[in-house]
Amino acid sequence: MHTITRSSTTDMEVTSIRLERELKDKLKEIAGNQGYQALIRDVLWNYVQQKSGEWKPRFSRADIRASIAATAQQDERCVLTGKLIPSQQPMLLGLTKNGDIVPLSVESLCD
Repeated sequence: MHTITRSSTTDMEVTSIRLERELKDKLKEIAGNQGYQALIRDVLWNYVQQKSGEWKPRFSRADIRASIAATAQQDERCVLTGKLIPSQQPMLLGLTKNGDIVPLSVESLCD
């Protein structure tokens, strides 16, 4: 996951959240050197951007190694264009350089 540049921690407010020990441990494993609190901030910002329509691309066409045809089983958002892919519509699944599988609109890889 790419780190999103945000405010310094001195400009942030402290918020308490209760997490299961197992969840916290898994977040720490995933986060590695980034730290799990920074990972949680990234996840929350990504969620807010997706739900609010303030989408910003995290991937470029150069990040996509391969793609396969698929059908959306729920509403998805193309990681290259931000275009909404409605449920039951054709889409692509893109394999990134980092091994992520990401939703792509059919038109997103056209020249």
